[in-house]
Order: sequence, then structure tokens, then C-alpha cells
Amino acid sequence: MALLAGISLVVVFLLLLVIGVPIAISVAGASIVTMLLIAPFDAAVFTSAQKMVTGIDSFTLLAVPFFLLTGIIMNQGGIALRLVNVARLLTGKLPGSLAHTNIVGNMLFGSIAGSSVASAAAIGKVMHPLQEQEGYDRKFSAAVNIASAPTGLIIPPTGLFIIYSLVSGGTSVAALFLAGYIPGILWGLATMVVAYILAKRKGYTAKQNQAGIRPLKVIWEAVPSLFLVIIIIGGIIGGFFTATEASAIAIIYALLLSFAYRSLSVKQLPGIFKEAVELTVVIMFLIGTSAMLSLVMAFTGIPSAISTGILSLTDNPILILLLINLILLLIGIVMDVTPAILIFTPIFLPIVMEFGMDPVHFGVILIVNLCIGNITPPGGSALFVGSTVGKVKIEEVVRPLVPFYIGIIIVLMIVTMIPALSTWLPTLAGLM
Repeated sequence: MALLAGISLVVVFLLLLVIGVPIAISVAGASIVTMLLIAPFDAAVFTSAQKMVTGIDSFTLLAVPFFLLTGIIMNQGGIALRLVNVARLLTGKLPGSLAHTNIVGNMLFGSIAGSSVASAAAIGKVMHPLQEQEGYDRKFSAAVNIASAPTGLIIPPTGLFIIYSLVSGGTSVAALFLAGYIPGILWGLATMVVAYILAKRKGYTAKQNQAGIRPLKVIWEAVPSLFLVIIIIGGIIGGFFTATEASAIAIIYALLLSFAYRSLSVKQLPGIFKEAVELTVVIMFLIGTSAMLSLVMAFTGIPSAISTGILSLTDNPILILLLINLILLLIGIVMDVTPAILIFTPIFLPIVMEFGMDPVHFGVILIVNLCIGNITPPGGSALFVGSTVGKVKIEEVVRPLVPFYIGIIIVLMIVTMIPALSTWLPTLAGLM
């Protein structure tokens, strides 16, 4: 049954994708067809619809649209430029300092906005004219922006850890948030090392980058934006509010801050709310259809069969992790991060827990893996946005991205093999 169901799921899912059906509907279609193998038509459709509703009936999931709305408000509320100025202050004396400014800017803004696409667009729009003025190669500039954009999906607060928490059976969101800091910063540092080496070769200097910057003024203007992260993470870790409550507080703070900066008007709010609703509907529908898929896999025993198959190949934890990493890297190339988390967490989490891996550590590995797909062809959303903002074609920027891919994959291997990088901060905070 597991083999037949697995073949049905994969064949129907891939067939629907090939003919251009959206991924959420492809997941739903494949789930219903597979359910028909084990239940009558009426029961299969009724059970699938019921699972879709119960799959999104979660208080924790309210944090996802709230954090999305926070990111959109901050993207349009004049936050990016202030964070870029702080980044320039920190990196102004390094060779290729504008590249490093771009990376640090993505880390700061991304951690607030929680979106690689928003980060690549907002920071890229600010940095691209500055880099052109100082003679930076467009392909290099675009590659730097694209490679560092996903750091905001790992450095909290981020909705991906909330989704993983739900799918993994209630892993602590606070622990996951803290676990993302070191891996996310390591990703940023790896891109900075690569950018430093390439900038030295290309002869990019810092000769004009600090012109006109007044340190105290820059820091003073950026502190309110950075304080949002302290409020969210500090409040969750301190037990003052849950991740969902923190996301609602973040919206209020982002609105007040944007109005205080006078970079957002009341007339813009309907458009912002509309964009947030559209993104939320897409994500929630995807979560609902993925809940159907989880039900089908549970009934047919697919996760158990895959687990048995992998464990029959080897019982060496390192080899199993390398195999899972390879599979997830390939999945990330063709599938967006959110559906991949929803589909593959129930498959791989039981396998790694067989040899004692903590769900928090695995969550970080999973998300770092899938975020790499965010910047790789053919389906990387940050790759498309970064290329558009950088005014280069995708085929032109892929080759300059290769050294960054190598650095990021080295970070992935380090995070995979050294659990303490993910678990140290949550343990220190008494969350593990």
C-alpha cells in the first residue's frame, strides 16, 4: 500500500506541476487521487476537505499573517534606508564595503521583515545606485544581494520556524527562534568572506563610502527599528507573550514607527492590507492542502516506509544526514520553502529522531537547506527579484553566485555536524 500510494502521489503531483497547475492545487489533487485508493469517493473528498479546515485551525498560525503584514509595513515605511546606513557604518572600511553593507543590510532588514524577497527588493533598491556610482560590476552586486537575502528567513523572527513548529508537533517556537541566530549569522559571514575575496580581486575600495555619514545620527535613527527585534524576541523568551501575541504587537509597533518616520500615510494602508491578505490566503491554502497530504501519508504509511528504506541503507547518522541534506537541496531547487517544510518535515523528522537528533536542530538544518533553493535556479524567488532589482539577467548572475553557493553549503555542513550551533542559545535560555 505504501509503495502504491507513494507512486500515485509522486506521479500525479509531478504531472500536475508539468502542465502548469499551481503547487497547492497539485498537492490537493495528488492527495485526493491517492486517498481514492484506500477509501470510497464520498469519504475521500469529505475527509480531505475536513482535514484542510482543521489543518489551518490553529491559534499559532495567526502569527504568520501578522508577521507578513509587519514585513510589508516595514518595507514601505522607510526602514530599509536607515538600516543600510547602520550597515555602512559597520562595514565602511572593508574592501568592497558596499557589498558588505548590502549583506549586513539584508541581515538587519531581513530579520525584521522575515522575507528574502522583501529584503532583496528593499535593500537592493537602496544599494544598487550606490554600487553603480562606485563602479561595481552589476553581476557581482546582484550576486551579493541575492546570496545574502535569505538570512532574514533564518535570523528571527521568521514565519518559517512557526510553520515548522506546527508541523513537527509543537516544537518550541521560542527555542527555534533562538536556534536560528548563529546559523543565520554564519550564512551572512560566509557571504561576507566570499565578497571580501572577490572585492580584493576586483580592486573595490572603501574610498568614498563613509562620506557624509554622521555615526551618532545614523545610530539614533536606526535604534527604533532594531528595537522591534528586542521587543519580539525578548518578550517571547521572557514569557511576557506568545509568538502570536508578539506578531500582533509587531504590527502596531511597525505602524507607529512608520508614521513617526513620516514615510507611510493612511492612504497606503488599504493597499498594504490587501497585499498581506493575498499572501496569507496563498500560504493558508497551501498549509491546508499540505494537511491533506499529511493525512494521506499517515493512512498509507509512506513516512514509515521511507524511514525504513533510508535506515536499511545505513545506520550511520552522518551518512543519513548527508543523504537528507542532498535530498532537501534538490527539493529546494524546484519547490518553495513553505510547501517543502509542510511536506518533508513529517517524512524526515522521525528518521533523525531515531538516532536522537533534537527537533530544534533538525528544524534549523531543514530551513537552511530549503533557503538555499530560494536563491538557485529555476525556482528561486529571491533570485528572480534580486536579478530584476540589479538589472541583470538570471543567466548572467548564476555564475557569479557559484562562490557564494560554495560558502553557504560549507555553513550548512558545519551547522549539520555541530548541533551546539543551533542548541546552545536555547539551552542557555532554559528552553531545552
